[in-house]
Amino acid sequence: PRNFVLLSELELGEKGGDGRCSYGLEDPDNDMLMHHWIGSIFGPQHTPFDGQLYELKIHCGDQYPKQQPRVWFVSQVNMPGVNQHTGEVNFAEIDGLERWKPTHSIAFVLKCLYNKMLRRESRLPQPAESKFPTPTL
Repeated sequence: PRNFVLLSELELGEKGGDGRCSYGLEDPDNDMLMHHWIGSIFGPQHTPFDGQLYELKIHCGDQYPKQQPRVWFVSQVNMPGVNQHTGEVNFAEIDGLERWKPTHSIAFVLKCLYNKMLRRESRLPQPAESKFPTPTL
């Protein structure tokens, strides 16, 4: 079931999504178990994130979708729910992700992060374009 879910997500990701967020396998030729994904979020207009493209790394473990993926911003971002040293997303602080369900998806995670960028508490000064350290798994 895990691989069927991820294949379905890969197919949806390849179609391009809604234009605000996109995702796909990081290395499709060498990741047959579909563990390592990349994502991107286009910063919402009229927010401190406007005009920026935020890159993310997503790790879907062997228990996905029963267990939530781990997600890191690669692009530096100042936002509640994101560790300011590592870029790792704390799902407990992101509306919609605080209670993970197996029906959630990578697209849903990215949409929730995009929506968090729209919230008043996220309207914080943003750092100059830079990257978080590469996450280790």
